[in-house]
Amino acid sequence: MSYLQTFQVFPYIPEPLKFLEVLANNLWWCWNLEAIELFRRINPRLWEESGRNPIVFSALVEQKKLDELATDGSFLNHMEEVRAKFIRQVIEPLGKKVQGPNKGKEVIAYFSMEFGIHESLQLSAGGLGILAGDHLKAASDLGLPLVGVGLLYTNGYFYQFLNNDGWQQEEYPKTDLYKLPVESVKDSSGNDLRIAVTGPEGAIQLMVWKIMVGRIPLYLLDTNIKENPPAIREINSRLYHSDSKVRLAQEVILGIGGMRALNAMGINPIVCHLNEGHCSFTNIERLAQIRSRYAVDLQTAMEINARTTIFTTHTPVMAAYDEFPFDQVKPYLVSFEKDLGLSADNLLKWGQMSHDKKENSFSMFVLGLQLSQYHNGVSRLHGSVARRMWSFVWPGIPEEEIPIYHITNGAHIPSWISIENFRLFERYLGRDWSLKPWNTDMSKRIEDIYDEELWRSHEMSRTRLIRSCRKRMVRQYGRRNAPKSVMKEAESVLEDDILTIAFARRFTAYKRSNLLFNDLNRFEAILKSEQYPVQFIFAGKAHPMDNEGKKLIQQIVHLARNPAYRHKIIFLEDYDINIARHLVQGADVWLNTPRRPMEACGTSGMKAAANGVLNVSILDGWWCEGYSTETGWAIGTGEDFTDQYYQDTVESQALYNVLENEVLPSFYNKTNGGIPSRWLSMMKASIRMALELFCAQKMVINYNQYYYTPAMEQYYDLIRDGAARAIRLKNYHERLREKWRDISIEMPVRKDRGPLRVGESLIISTIVHLGKLTPDEVDVELFYGQAKTVESIADGKTQQMKVTQDLGNGIYRYECSLPCQVAGRFGFTARVIPRADSFIKYTPGLITWV
Repeated sequence: MSYLQTFQVFPYIPEPLKFLEVLANNLWWCWNLEAIELFRRINPRLWEESGRNPIVFSALVEQKKLDELATDGSFLNHMEEVRAKFIRQVIEPLGKKVQGPNKGKEVIAYFSMEFGIHESLQLSAGGLGILAGDHLKAASDLGLPLVGVGLLYTNGYFYQFLNNDGWQQEEYPKTDLYKLPVESVKDSSGNDLRIAVTGPEGAIQLMVWKIMVGRIPLYLLDTNIKENPPAIREINSRLYHSDSKVRLAQEVILGIGGMRALNAMGINPIVCHLNEGHCSFTNIERLAQIRSRYAVDLQTAMEINARTTIFTTHTPVMAAYDEFPFDQVKPYLVSFEKDLGLSADNLLKWGQMSHDKKENSFSMFVLGLQLSQYHNGVSRLHGSVARRMWSFVWPGIPEEEIPIYHITNGAHIPSWISIENFRLFERYLGRDWSLKPWNTDMSKRIEDIYDEELWRSHEMSRTRLIRSCRKRMVRQYGRRNAPKSVMKEAESVLEDDILTIAFARRFTAYKRSNLLFNDLNRFEAILKSEQYPVQFIFAGKAHPMDNEGKKLIQQIVHLARNPAYRHKIIFLEDYDINIARHLVQGADVWLNTPRRPMEACGTSGMKAAANGVLNVSILDGWWCEGYSTETGWAIGTGEDFTDQYYQDTVESQALYNVLENEVLPSFYNKTNGGIPSRWLSMMKASIRMALELFCAQKMVINYNQYYYTPAMEQYYDLIRDGAARAIRLKNYHERLREKWRDISIEMPVRKDRGPLRVGESLIISTIVHLGKLTPDEVDVELFYGQAKTVESIADGKTQQMKVTQDLGNGIYRYECSLPCQVAGRFGFTARVIPRADSFIKYTPGLITWV
């Protein structure tokens, strides 16, 4: 119909229940079990039917029920407890705030293409988004002055269902704003705020929505507004659009549009945290805003921007990073030529993978790296992998010194903990355990929990998981019009009291969901064991364009139809946060079999561990840090392979061995009234490990300590007195670039050529030609270590060399004493680097070796 106008009718909420509306419109409720239980107790059946969405739920509840609750003393007392907690954790000030001239408007801005906060909000495709959502929740718990910036998608991520042959199909459900706790951001006149970004076809108009995540506002940009033509409205139609032009437009909107939206709201992000390369255009707009706000030139703005920008990478796979042709990117940069004083062609060089003039590929990752000082991977191993992958960006820098570090991801434990464990932790750890789960004095009380209590709690979680699986299997078969006999069988799949192993994640080749089936004879022997019965639950989506991933799903579905495997293997469709929550709470074992080192982190295993679910995993990602013989099992010993076929053979056999010889016997070795004592000891160790080391609050504390706080301090220092320090740094940086080509360093010379013994020292000197630079502006370092080959050093270390003689004309003699602490064959050389912070120090080209 044409010119159809709509209106929304909301239920009438009696005055005593008004807080329910406040609660429903802040996603704080979704990680607070008392708040969830408050909604659920109104009508448990309708709560599930609503998809656990308070706004949808409120429209389903009869007015009569609301009127009854308004006089229900028990319900009102429960609500008052939740309200008091909400005030403490959301409304009242908490923690140290940013101190500056515009306190409250100067924030840390966290940019991400996706945010996984709750299943009712379809803004996430998987691990990256879940991590971003947990980051916001933890920041809220800690009271950080942070805002999130993302995109509102018309259809969100796809709904997965399988056809009769087990092949994945996709359906994109439309986002209904009336079912979400969103509000439009208004301008100073009270109208919907509008932001514009210049695209190839003209202006792209954007609307801004706000969702509150506890204390943290999440701002979402929307292209689906009437001012835009149909093609522009479709830009935000889907998360990770397959059309590269649309994908580029999304990333421009996120970065450039996101910064403009914050500026229009009067918010100044003094620190920007870019969650992956998708967000890198943030730098372009931020540079323009810094130039305008502080009346500085581009080079000075770059000194400020870099020192206040954090860039986090989440993937160890080069092909996963976005690259776009120059001719697609350039139209978005032309409008910045005036604001930045640089041509679009020169701006394109910021994202160029190499200095080859023929290259015309614009890397979002390189753009993010070049314009930021703080770079990190998301686990210790991933940091090492990232340094190796991106070492070419810093030619001449040894791999171990590449300025990409790591902060290991964490999981927001309160969002993923079972209600049974939550109650146990309240009783043994304290009522506020969820706000400081990393506190070792508190978490060690896990050992005080009676084995019987922890085991019964876990059994309840497993029973709930099995019941949920049965309901889902009935729905899946019903949608396919399965015969009644099959539907009846679906009602009894799986068993409540046998070892349950879960494998749930994105289905793609490197995650190797099929490793378990590499030797079907051994797998069948495990599955058919009467002494140690076991069952497997699989769930996960393949990317719509990943046919190899879809084949892996199909293989599992076909195996599950084998009469020998029936009721022992199931595949759950449409893996989402709700399914994940049931699995990490109710499984006994969390299985992870990636091809090392391609798993950047893998936070699902952390969520499982926090619930006492034991990990069986390849030593990759976070498990390299979390694994011990007390907390779970390793598949293999952390080897790296070049032959994938051989790797699969070796590691599948290792997996079968672990299951047969360790996991299954441990689970079924029950004494003391049917309780597996060794298993429970490992459960407690696993819970402690997850709480202390891998909670999201600990992760955000690390970001705050190592990145946010230093960046905020630098920001105020750099802009003070008309950006005087930033200007000095710019001048110094330019001087180094201009004069560095005159530097050379001669071969270091040993003072004593004789043999050396442990405990003696080696005196080494070298002649350095500094040209117009002075010794105060550079560091001359001896680079040494055990000789790996005649041309390379393993685990290189540096020793500062000092000026011992000014030889005139910018020539100096440097010397150092190198203590010989261990025996062996060593090598050394020397180099000159800038004496500066890491942004200047690691400028490509500012290093000279002998």
